[in-house]
This record gives sequence, structure tokens and C-alpha cells, in this order.
Amino acid sequence: MSEWLLHLFIATLGIAGGLAVGSGLVALLIVFDLVPRLAQLTRAFRMSAWFESAIVSGALYWTFADFLDWKLQLPAPLFLSGIGLLDGMFIGMLAAALTEVMNVLPILAKRLRLSHYMIAFVMAMVLGKTIGSLFDWLIFQWN
Repeated sequence: MSEWLLHLFIATLGIAGGLAVGSGLVALLIVFDLVPRLAQLTRAFRMSAWFESAIVSGALYWTFADFLDWKLQLPAPLFLSGIGLLDGMFIGMLAAALTEVMNVLPILAKRLRLSHYMIAFVMAMVLGKTIGSLFDWLIFQWN
């Protein structure tokens, strides 16, 4: 009986966690208006339904891939390079969209009187993030 209650508790906890994460993702997409902003940046307003479908399809695919232990039999360097490139593009676009939607950089530049140095400011952030990530991955993680 107690084992059955433990399994019920774990299932309830898993569903609650999934609802919390899903609600957070939906809140992120709606509050920050990411899909319409992405459509505006790419000048693809007619394709916004495709962007939404891609988000839902990706979430469903990776959910099933995780739960069903799907394995792809691809050469590791080719597969990891492609996945790393796509992950980096996604994270970069998400960070850029969040930064742009929240207007962090213009407000910060105006308050610090750095408006003339905006390009250098953005490039410093990009290069710092890239160098820090490469250092972490190539040196820190492998030693």
C-alpha cells in the first residue's frame, strides 16, 4: 500500500512540475511577445503560425524523445556539431529577444551616457559570453 502511495505522490509531483514549467514557458512567450517579435524581426508575419507550430512541435518531439529514450544513430562529431549550432542559435535568439523586448540595453546606455558606444557594448557582451562559454567548455569542463 505504501509503495502505491509513493508512486502516486511521484506521479503527482511530476505532473505538478510539468504544469509549472509549461506555464512558465507560456508566460514567457505571451508576456514578452516573442513569436510576434520574431516575426517582425524576420519580416515574416505570414509565417507566424509556422513559428508557433515549430515551438509546439519541438516541445512535443523532445518530450517524447526524453520519455521514450529515442536514440539517433548518427556520427557523434557531426551530430553534436549540428545540435550545438542549433542550440547556440536558439539561445542567442532567445537572449536577444528578451533583451530587446525588455529594452535593457537602451535604458542602460541612456542612464550611463553610453549611447555612442552601443555597438561596442553589445559586441563586448557577445564576445565575453562566447569566450566565457568556450573557456568553460574547453578548459574548465575537461580538466
